[in-house]
Amino acid sequence: MLAMIHTSPTLTPVFGALAAAEMPEVAVFHMVDESLIKDTIKAGRLRGLTIRRLLGLIESAEKAGADAVMVTCSSIGPGVALAQKLFDTPVVRVDEAMAEKAVLMGRRIGVAATLRTTLEPTIALLREKAAAAGREIEIVESLSHGAFDAVLAGDTKTHDRILSESLIRDMRGVDLVVLAQASMARVVKEMPKGAIEAPVLSSPELAMQRASVILKDAHRLEAVGANN
Repeated sequence: MLAMIHTSPTLTPVFGALAAAEMPEVAVFHMVDESLIKDTIKAGRLRGLTIRRLLGLIESAEKAGADAVMVTCSSIGPGVALAQKLFDTPVVRVDEAMAEKAVLMGRRIGVAATLRTTLEPTIALLREKAAAAGREIEIVESLSHGAFDAVLAGDTKTHDRILSESLIRDMRGVDLVVLAQASMARVVKEMPKGAIEAPVLSSPELAMQRASVILKDAHRLEAVGANN
């Protein structure tokens, strides 16, 4: 069973559909707490209190029988990194597989976000994975100012326009583009073909593939243990 922790209810159907496609045999349940991201945005950083609340949610998921837990918000990624050290149950950081792939694909990496609180942890994760892989990278930032405020106000059209314009303007000359927020993938898919010249990586599909491997490995070990 896979538990998914979201900071926006809009991500529940997105990740639910991905899970159904990638691992239809696995039961899934969702936990949503919007206050985690709202607190992080208000504070301008991931507070210790927010991390402790995230750990509490992960513990609840574990007690509910989850074989793995995925946290789908990149802004609280550093809290997930801590959880990975504290829990026996595997905890999947939504952007980790994406970051590992990105540093192997190119040196000049564009990172796009609509929130500074998401941009910074994504860049930090990329630098961490590059160092672990022995790769040198250059980061090109693209922060779509005003896009997140627009979507909060229900103006998806303005959000999409600001994001698209930022991507086209800022991502010239990069080897690849990393989308720091899972919700951005939809906008890129709707942009004209060739609007962004470089390959684009988004986290949801790669994270779900990582979770599928983790769950299969866990079940394989359980089967071996049962036979012994």
